[in-house]
Amino acid sequence: IKTDGTLWAWGANWAGQLGLGDNTDRNAPAQVGAATNWVDVSAGMQHSLATKADGTLWSWGANWEGQLGLEDTENRYAPAQIGTATNWAIATAGDLHTLAIKTDNTLWSWGYNGDGQLGLGDTADRHAPAQVGSATNWASIEVGYNHSLATKTDGTLWSWGQNFNGQLGLGDNTNRNAPAQVGTATNWTSIADSSNHTFVIKTDGSLWSWGLNDTGQLGLGDTTGRNVPVSLRTTLPATVTIVVYNQ
Repeated sequence: IKTDGTLWAWGANWAGQLGLGDNTDRNAPAQVGAATNWVDVSAGMQHSLATKADGTLWSWGANWEGQLGLEDTENRYAPAQIGTATNWAIATAGDLHTLAIKTDNTLWSWGYNGDGQLGLGDTADRHAPAQVGSATNWASIEVGYNHSLATKTDGTLWSWGQNFNGQLGLGDNTNRNAPAQVGTATNWTSIADSSNHTFVIKTDGSLWSWGLNDTGQLGLGDTTGRNVPVSLRTTLPATVTIVVYNQ
């Protein structure tokens, strides 16, 4: 997104995930439509989501598991509005599922749910947004390959979905189909999630990691996996943003 509110996309486009009205790849930025009120965008594995300044939520690209939230499984080559709600705040696209928070701090999910990654208490897919529980204090969200994490406004951290590599940080390798609190800390702030490992920053600037570590991706000086948060023994400035490649 540019400062003028225009949206631009490039890269692979076989499922229309660039939103340009076709399935032709682009190797340079191309403007998505003519709208000038885009405010937030998230690129998943083969689908994309974005919100506009009017609080509407839009999706496009691959949709065979209903990850676009459009009540069907048809791919879209251009942005399509999800429902009629005008109070969407943020949305995050994963591989085959999606999370979003509304301005009332409720949490919503849809798409593939084979490992409980939608947090809805079951493993049934959803083709339209479904509310996750009844809490109204969700603050941030991050989507991994087949699992999800989120923080609440009270600083607690929650995770659910696939947990084969301990990526949920819950001390075991058991999947969860509903949000489970990660430890008891109340100062979690920023999440960066990948397919099988996770990084989170606390408000004191400390950096924590857990999950798969076969190539040392946790930054802990070894290749041993962790199923609970472990400190990297470093303090980061408040302005630092962490990014994890979802692979």
